[in-house]
Amino acid sequence: MPASSHGLLNVMPSFSLIRPRGAVLALVAAAALSLAACGGGSDGGGSGDAAAPAPRGPSSAALRAELDAATKVQTSSFPATGGRTLRQVADALDGTGPQVSFATQTLVPGPRQRLAFGVVDEKTGFVYAPTAIYLAPEENAKARGPFPAPADLLITDAPFRSQNAATESDPFAAVYETQVPLDRPGDYPVLAVSLIKGKRIAAAGVIKVTAAAKDPIPDVGEPAPRVATDTLAAVGGDVAKIDTRVPPSDMHEISLKDALGKKPVALLFATPQLCQSRVCGPVVDIAVQLKKTYGDRMTFIHQEVFKDNEVSKGLRQPLLDFRLRTEPWLFVMDAAGRITARLEGSFGFRAFEAAIKTGL
Repeated sequence: MPASSHGLLNVMPSFSLIRPRGAVLALVAAAALSLAACGGGSDGGGSGDAAAPAPRGPSSAALRAELDAATKVQTSSFPATGGRTLRQVADALDGTGPQVSFATQTLVPGPRQRLAFGVVDEKTGFVYAPTAIYLAPEENAKARGPFPAPADLLITDAPFRSQNAATESDPFAAVYETQVPLDRPGDYPVLAVSLIKGKRIAAAGVIKVTAAAKDPIPDVGEPAPRVATDTLAAVGGDVAKIDTRVPPSDMHEISLKDALGKKPVALLFATPQLCQSRVCGPVVDIAVQLKKTYGDRMTFIHQEVFKDNEVSKGLRQPLLDFRLRTEPWLFVMDAAGRITARLEGSFGFRAFEAAIKTGL
């Protein structure tokens, strides 16, 4: 797979409401490497964690304050559409400037589809502020929204942080997430509107929605594929063969095929050290922390991505069995082995825990 296509946070073309400057597009490209899910096809393509955008500048305390505000979104803070088109909504806002980059690639029609994204400023990097989404099938169609998109933190408690952890001073410490209605396949113009210093500032992008029949990945309501995931026993206890996390996770005791049907399962596909993004390490850290809380009621499994932990050798068999081309992915199954939640790409602590609860 070409290197430009195996990240989940794709830099989509902006629609004509906002014509970004070249410098902004260059920064969003850098952010795409930082916020994207990595993964890859059979030809590999990962090359280690990419650098985040240029330093934000604020201290840890300032960043924490921004993150706290971004997690609290009131719909009343954003203008109602009032029957206006998406272009008219954009024209009534206070300004433009940042760019939106999407962390969700698998989008199909449905009344509540998960949309994860980041907002990036050319000078400060990732933007954290109360944010909502507006969208329409085309810019001159009636807009829908606002859909509140609170930030979801990637930060775990200190005892659960790995070498690749997100921290309170990390420029990339959260991802925005919301649920949006997608009526049909096609390209949807999107406005991510953030409250920045008292002004409603828009970032524009486009998402691509594919027909549900073209999505081959096991979905909610379907039985999970009964496949063999890697275990410590299968590698003679050599955890380095099946886990690139430093230190290794403790989620390799049982194979998925043996765990299904006994109690709920949380299966996480991720490769902390070989990931192109900053996401893979933090999501495994989140799994380790949530296992501490829910491990007595649910089996947690961490599955590495590349054969022999070498990108050039392609994907491990469990990813092929789930028909995955990217990572990280989280699948939660109930005690009967049926999928109750799936999360793709960037997802934080709140989304991970909510997914777990669907299987309990």
